[in-house]
Amino acid sequence: MWIHAWGIRARVLLVAVIPAITLAVFMTAYYTHSRISDLEEAYRDRGRAFARQIAAATEYAVFSNNREDLRRLLDGALSEEDVRGILIDDAAGRELARSGIISSEVALRSRQQSFDEVFGHTLRFYEPILPTRLDVDLLAFDDVQQGTSTRQLGTVIVDLSRTRLDARRNTLLWTGLVALLLVLVGSVLLAIRMSQGVSQPIRNVAEAVGRIGAGRLHERVAVRGGGSLKRLAIGVNDMAERLQGAHEDMTRRIAEATAELRARKEEAERADIAKSRFLAAASHDLRQPMHALGLFIAELSGQDHPPATHRLVRQIAASAEAMENLLDSLLDISRLDAGALQPNIQPTPLQPILDRIVNDFHIWAEERHLRLRVRPCQHWIDTDPLLFERILSNLVSNAIRYTDHGSILIACRPEGEGDRLRVEVRDNGRGIEADAQELIFQEFVQLDNPERARSKGLGLGLAIVRRLTQLLDHRLSLRSRPGVGSVFGVSARRVAPEAPAVVIPADRQPGSLQDVSVAVLDDDPLALDSLTSLLSAWGCQVTAAAMPSALIDALTGGARPDILITDYRLQEHHTGLEVIANLRGAFGYQLRAILISGDTASEPLERARAAGVPLLHKPVRPAKLRALMQRMLTAEEPDDEA
Repeated sequence: MWIHAWGIRARVLLVAVIPAITLAVFMTAYYTHSRISDLEEAYRDRGRAFARQIAAATEYAVFSNNREDLRRLLDGALSEEDVRGILIDDAAGRELARSGIISSEVALRSRQQSFDEVFGHTLRFYEPILPTRLDVDLLAFDDVQQGTSTRQLGTVIVDLSRTRLDARRNTLLWTGLVALLLVLVGSVLLAIRMSQGVSQPIRNVAEAVGRIGAGRLHERVAVRGGGSLKRLAIGVNDMAERLQGAHEDMTRRIAEATAELRARKEEAERADIAKSRFLAAASHDLRQPMHALGLFIAELSGQDHPPATHRLVRQIAASAEAMENLLDSLLDISRLDAGALQPNIQPTPLQPILDRIVNDFHIWAEERHLRLRVRPCQHWIDTDPLLFERILSNLVSNAIRYTDHGSILIACRPEGEGDRLRVEVRDNGRGIEADAQELIFQEFVQLDNPERARSKGLGLGLAIVRRLTQLLDHRLSLRSRPGVGSVFGVSARRVAPEAPAVVIPADRQPGSLQDVSVAVLDDDPLALDSLTSLLSAWGCQVTAAAMPSALIDALTGGARPDILITDYRLQEHHTGLEVIANLRGAFGYQLRAILISGDTASEPLERARAAGVPLLHKPVRPAKLRALMQRMLTAEEPDDEA
């Protein structure tokens, strides 16, 4: 109900005003009606008395039919106040005399008694004219009198104007209305005064409570009056004091907790920095021997051995590859956490990436009796091609590892009605429980590998996928049902295709590095020897040195090298980029160069990108190095600067 939305002051006003107004209306209406009724009754009594007086005065003239006397009597009576007209007729209804304004057409009704009626603003009185009874002693006259005493001589009709009566009645009505209005105004003023006395203390309490609720806990309510209002004010003040004390105690606890959290945060940050430094240093120190080990194993694998030795070489290569995979994953995680990896976003065709993934994984899928299929996709997306390929490679590797039978499908489909494209990797493998679908993206989490079997992976692939999708601003999705399979989706912005680059046919036989002149610079003797030995096994003409000055001396006066392979950090406070720039200036042409580094920081990668020099992280896989060298050699020949 609308009254429930009213405040206390409005309710007090309503309670105080309604009874007073009701009583005032009732009393005014009652007394005004009573006064008007009395006034009308007195007016009618006056009219009846006046009619009786005229009837008595005109008895003889009517009896004698003396019309002249009747007119004089009527003219004299017309001067009476409010009299509009007088008419006298005989017993037969014939008019005998008239004075003033009165209609001669009167209703034919009984004339034996007095009565009155209203005609608009006129009040008409009828009074019969009866003979007067005479007290005489003669019998004969008594007989005559008795015989004529009931005979009516005529009728007096008097019209009185109601104008003065109506005016007095209107005056009474206006007086009542004014009195009612005065009572109403007085009642409202009195109610306002009363409401202030009742509601003001409550309003003060409400305002104080509002300020306390807004945080001004020092506010207090002035204690006034007695009874419930006093108890209410005291209760509010007690509440405010307790709230203020609780707030101060809570503020102190929050400050202490904040200080403790800040200290723990700083401690965690220091631990994270120490962890990053440890991973960087450990990975760098491990990468040097792993780099050399991988190169030695690659060279050893290319030689002829007895079956037993060949099997041993394969096992050594598998172990080295597993360690390299772990180092690569740890490097990726540490670089992503440190923000050292900067993506190179560009329009990228999807089909070449899908083709490379199928070529890389189809043998493994066939070994596990799985079908690896890809649907052709001619769309382009806005992404870093290398990082996006790493995302899909991890998803496909994960699908092959956890699918026992069936097939794996890589497909593209538009997402919604926008300009986004979702690349999905679908499998019909074991599936993932709903409560574990968030857990699998954490580091070193493997749901079905409590024994940490190396054949089931390291538990870093999906963690790297999530970090890479966040870095590239792609959306990662997962739909999975246990026993049915899983669908991993990566959504990226779709862009218009670009014109393909013109590829110049190479004169060199694909895959051959025979007689390629390669300069090698590395301050680590083991890495230098292993790389030199591997390149020599590939048929390259190698010039190797541990220091930049020694390499420049060895190349001076000789044939210019086709490719320079150098470590990033060198002795004599040089970097590989400085050596590349010096050799390009000395030889006068754009020397092809490859940087190799075991440093996980972002600086080498950023500087290498700025200089347009490819960077490989140790341990370098021989196949990757050979593919990069072959791609550089089959590209357009370097132009002379002169």
